[in-house]
Amino acid sequence: MDELAWWQRGIVYQVYPRSFQDSDGDGVGDLRGIARRLDHLVELWVDALWLSPIQPSPMADFGYDVADYCGVDPIFGSLEDFDHLLAEAHARGLRLILDFVPNHSSDQHPWFLDSRASRHSGKRDWYIWHDPAPDGGPPNNWLSHFGGSAWEWDGATGQYYLHSFLKEQPDLNWRNPAVREAMYDVLRFWLNRGVDGFRVDVIWLLIKDDQFRDNPPNPGWAPGQSSHDRLLDLYTADQPEVHQIVAEMRQVLEDYEERLLVGEVYLPVERLVAYYGHELRGAHLPFNFQLIRAPWSAGDVARIISDYEAALPAGAWPNWVLGNHDQSRIATRVGQAQARVAAMLLLTLRGTPTIYYGEEIGMTDLPIPPELVQDPAEKNQPGIGVGRDPERTPMPWDASPHGGFTTGRPWLPTGQPEVNVAALRAQPDSILALYRRLIGLRRSSPALEAGGIGNVAAWDNVLSFSRFLNGQRLRILLNMGDMPREVPAPHGRVLLSTSLAPHAGPSGGMLRLAANEGVVLEEAPG
Repeated sequence: MDELAWWQRGIVYQVYPRSFQDSDGDGVGDLRGIARRLDHLVELWVDALWLSPIQPSPMADFGYDVADYCGVDPIFGSLEDFDHLLAEAHARGLRLILDFVPNHSSDQHPWFLDSRASRHSGKRDWYIWHDPAPDGGPPNNWLSHFGGSAWEWDGATGQYYLHSFLKEQPDLNWRNPAVREAMYDVLRFWLNRGVDGFRVDVIWLLIKDDQFRDNPPNPGWAPGQSSHDRLLDLYTADQPEVHQIVAEMRQVLEDYEERLLVGEVYLPVERLVAYYGHELRGAHLPFNFQLIRAPWSAGDVARIISDYEAALPAGAWPNWVLGNHDQSRIATRVGQAQARVAAMLLLTLRGTPTIYYGEEIGMTDLPIPPELVQDPAEKNQPGIGVGRDPERTPMPWDASPHGGFTTGRPWLPTGQPEVNVAALRAQPDSILALYRRLIGLRRSSPALEAGGIGNVAAWDNVLSFSRFLNGQRLRILLNMGDMPREVPAPHGRVLLSTSLAPHAGPSGGMLRLAANEGVVLEEAPG
C-alpha cells in the first residue's frame, strides 16, 4: 500500500462551482463559498476536490467556453480567491484538481479574435478553418454535439470554422505545434500555482480527420434522439493521433511531483483503455463511465466489471463513477433505495472512485420549468431531454430558504428543503451516514483500498464479488432488486450493511439479504 500514489488510495469529489455555495448573494456559487464548505469534504473523508471550470468565460456553456485559460472568472472570484481555496484545501489534507478545456475556447478568446480577423493572421491556423463546399454550404456533414452543423460561416473571411459544441466554442487546431505548446504552458501555469492535477474535458475529441471526410450514418439512430447521434463520429473522435497529445500532457505533469491526469472519454471499454497510453504514459485515469450507462441489474453490472478488468492494460489503475455534471443523478436513475446499494458498489470496487456532489445525500434530478432552463444543450434541442440543468441544481445545506446555498435568487431552483446536509447529518441511518461508514471502512481495509478483485458473479439479481489482500478476504453482496434474496455465502461476519443495522450474517452457508440491501462480509479464515 505504501507504493500507491495518493490518487490510487484516494477518493475524488466533484464540485460544480456554480452550485456548491454562494458567498456574496448573487445566486451563483463561488470559490469563497467552496472554501467555506471544505469541512464537509473532510467529514466525508474524501481526498481530492475536483472543480468544474472556473476560468473567465462569457458563460455561453457555463465555463466550458474559456476566454482566458490563466485566470478566474469574476463570478467565481479572483486568482487570490483561488489561491486561498487551494491553501485551505491543502491545509486540510485535500488535493485540488482543475478542469482543463483544451478542445475549444470561447469565440471571445484573444486567440480566436486574432484568428478570425484575417486569413493572414498569425493565429489563423490555431483554429480549424475550411473553405465552403462547392454549393457554398458547410465543408462536410459534421454535426455539433449541441445540435445542427458543426460549421459556422464567417462572412468577413469567407470560410467556415469548426465548433464541436456551440458556435461560441470554436475548436482549436491541435495539429498545430504552437497550439500544443501554448496549452501546455497553461498546464504549467496552474501546476506552478500548486494544483494537484487536471480533468481534461472531451480528451478523445482533440484531433479531427485531416481529410475532412463525411461521417457515416448511424444505423441505430431513431427520431427523438439527439440530432448529433444521427451520424457516427468516425472522423471527429478517437483519432489515432490523439494518443501522442495525451502522452505530451502526461509528460508536462511528470515534471512535477504527484500530479494527476484524468481524461474524459466516452468510448466503449476496449477503446477507452487505450487512453492509458503506450507503457501507461497516457492519462493516469481515463474516466470509466460504464456504470453511468449500465442497465441497473446484477448481470449487467457483473459483465461490466469483468469486461473492464479484463481490458485494463497490465499495471493500469481502474476508476469508477456513478454520475457527473452531464448525466442524470444516480438516485434518479435507480431510486433512493438502490442509491444506497450503488454507493456500496462504488466504494468497494477496485480502483479510484469519484463522487459527484450531492450523491452523498441522495440528491435527485430536479425538473426545470421551460422558462428557467439555462443549459444551451436543451435550448438548442428542446423537448428531447438532453438538458443538464436537472443534475446541476444547488447543494442543499440546511432547511433555510434556498437550502443555505445563497441569500439571493439561485441561478437554478433548489430542491426539497427536507433533503439537506444538516438534516441527514443528524440521522444515524441516513445515506450520508452510509457514505461516511463506507469510506471509513474503505480507509481501514487494505483489501478494499489496494487489494485485488475476483469471483465476480450474479444470480437472482444479486451481485457478488471478492476483494482480497494479505490474508484479508471480503465478499461484497448487493441485492439489486426489490425482493428479499437468500444467497450462498462463506462463513464470516458482516462488517457493514447498507441499512446500517446489525446483520446476523450467514447461516448454514446461506445469507439472507433484504430487498435493496448490500453487505460487506469478512470471510472467516480457513
